[in-house]
Amino acid sequence: MNEFLDGKAVVVTGAARGLGEAFAVHAAQAGAAVVVNDVDADLAERTARNIRAHGGRAVASGHSVADPEQAKAIVDLCVAEFGSIEGLVNNAGLNYETVSWQDDPGRVRELIETNVLGTIYTGMAAAQAMIEHGKGGSIVNISSGASLGQRKLASYAASKGAVASLTYSWALDMEEVGIRVNAVCPLAHTRMVWKSERSLRNCPPDRTPSRIAPLVLFLLGDGAHGITGQLIRCNGPQLHIVGQPYLKSPILERQVWDSDSVQRAFDEVFGAHLEPYGLEKRVPPRLRKWTEGASTPLRSA
Repeated sequence: MNEFLDGKAVVVTGAARGLGEAFAVHAAQAGAAVVVNDVDADLAERTARNIRAHGGRAVASGHSVADPEQAKAIVDLCVAEFGSIEGLVNNAGLNYETVSWQDDPGRVRELIETNVLGTIYTGMAAAQAMIEHGKGGSIVNISSGASLGQRKLASYAASKGAVASLTYSWALDMEEVGIRVNAVCPLAHTRMVWKSERSLRNCPPDRTPSRIAPLVLFLLGDGAHGITGQLIRCNGPQLHIVGQPYLKSPILERQVWDSDSVQRAFDEVFGAHLEPYGLEKRVPPRLRKWTEGASTPLRSA
């Protein structure tokens, strides 16, 4: 055990397996007292028992983050057991693949309630407790590179885009009360990856959840002082900051825009500035004439 997080109490949601389990175990090894939360209460208890067997401090929670009262109960458990809460890892999440027009409304609702509302409910409760104890703290949300847009993952990508936007807003709101808020975009070999042949090709078995844990521990610790409002991607070997959305130049102005002037703006100006879209950076159809068959030399008129 080291003392990287010594004296801190941390909640990790979705911590029975995969990334969440790695975050909880590593946090305990770094000296934190940990609430291991998962709707699979038996597996959550197994993870907590494993932490305790190796000299760490941990309790299990089977509460659902998708219910605001249960989300608050997770935080209340941390305060009751360990006296305070200094860290939250919003890891609980659902994922599945389907083409967008065949998505099921029931599955969409369940995913959004867990991935988005669950993050909001638990984060609100944690922030309130951190403020009440006057120590500040650190919230680490788990987003995804899929938030940039990915085939057959529209609902999941939208949920993780919401988590990214939430991270920016929380960081702005909470800086004055001493709470840092960042998001991690991990890629690791977990059950979510097993569901997708494409993901399996891009994420070999050696990219284990334990390779992401050091980043999360750093963001929870005091060494990350002054770092907030950031999206950080780690896929095992690579670590980098994810750029935030911005207003792209040129910015055109006129007193009133009508459909004809908007058409001219795209024909004469914006057409050359269209952005590649999605995680794969697909070129918009209007620009493909310049990129497809690029080896053919241009001819003058």
